Amino acid sequence: MENEKKVAIYARVSTEDQAKEGFSLAAQLEKLRSYCHARGWKIAGEYVDDGYSGRNVNRPAYKKMMEDMPKWDILLVMKMDRIHRNSKNFMLMMEELRKKGKEFVSMTESLDTSTAMGRFVMDIIQRIAQLESEQIGERVYDGMRQKAKQGAGMLGSPSPYGYAYNDGNLVVVGEEAGIVKKMFEMYLGGHSLKEIENWLNESGIKTKKGGKWTKKTVARILSNPIYCGYIEWDDILFKGSHSAIIAIEEFNEVQKLKWKKAKKKGKVFIIEDGEKKFLK
Repeated sequence: MENEKKVAIYARVSTEDQAKEGFSLAAQLEKLRSYCHARGWKIAGEYVDDGYSGRNVNRPAYKKMMEDMPKWDILLVMKMDRIHRNSKNFMLMMEELRKKGKEFVSMTESLDTSTAMGRFVMDIIQRIAQLESEQIGERVYDGMRQKAKQGAGMLGSPSPYGYAYNDGNLVVVGEEAGIVKKMFEMYLGGHSLKEIENWLNESGIKTKKGGKWTKKTVARILSNPIYCGYIEWDDILFKGSHSAIIAIEEFNEVQKLKWKKAKKKGKVFIIEDGEKKFLK
């Protein structure tokens, strides 16, 4: 029953909001309490952020309210912009509320997910936000793909082991490059991925992020055409402007050996005349 509902009421105001909108935290709380009384709801907690922006979630009362979620059934605000001014954060919050079976009510905007109409409106809002997000993703992907076709560098990827960025360009890191060369040499010399992993860790050599090596990390380096001067993005391969650490011939020999050793023959390519040639 509705009168058994427990409510968290949230109020927020910044200096700018107060000057523009002309209502205080006290006024917000009074109206929210009256609304709860009119609907027969029990107030489980009052959460107030004074002087905090709604554009991020770094607000003490907001964080405490979300931690206290098991204590309440409904989140009540005066207006949607009191809880969030960032649409992405609002949708993330709504998704979390939905997963936990909680409801959301915006008093002045008549948005109430405890009603069928409120859930319908929220579903439309969420679908619009999802559509916008997917369209942005598609535009970014299309733009990156076009840049890849034009050979436009690393396209925002972090610098791989053996390289570092300098003014947006990849430059060779001498010590790391020497280790990359040794890894290729060891593999061609008959050492397994596990043996190379053990050698790296036992030698105290750290990964780019300062961690330990794994077979998967070793395999990624041995399969990355960046080390012979090429860049792969999605299904596109293009010549980079950076210096190669190993020769294309050495890269190709490693790919052939990996493919030969593999129990499951996945997609493995060598580079011929600047293009991928998949091994069969």
